[in-house]
Amino acid sequence: MKTYLPKKGEIERKWYVIDAADKPLGRLASKVASILRGKHKACFTPEVDTGDFVIIVNASKVKVTGKKSTQKLYYHHTLYPRGLRVKNFAQIMKEDPIKIIEHAVKGMLPHNSLGEAQFKKLKVYPESEHPHAAQKPESLNI
Repeated sequence: MKTYLPKKGEIERKWYVIDAADKPLGRLASKVASILRGKHKACFTPEVDTGDFVIIVNASKVKVTGKKSTQKLYYHHTLYPRGLRVKNFAQIMKEDPIKIIEHAVKGMLPHNSLGEAQFKKLKVYPESEHPHAAQKPESLNI
């Protein structure tokens, strides 16, 4: 008996909507990364992109516990001398709340071309509206 391996064209992809309002950042990101990879499916194969599309709404209302809003730091280097830029969670949340969820989910995906393809199936919006109604996304509770 041979093991079934799904082909790229045989995979059926669904669309899910997740409301991030008042959800912990880490728990949300780990669940989303699992769906993007396809681990919730019976045909999951680590080397094939079997995941589904995920739409996250209300990204500006995601929560962190404890003192993480002031103590959690995000680093960026401009590649120039003395180019290290450091911002905390609260500063990035004011500027662009989409970056916080994308950064958390991207860190939980494989760091190769497969992970990049899976990350492209993530759509994040700061408010409750999204332009993907035509795909008929299912609501998913976490």
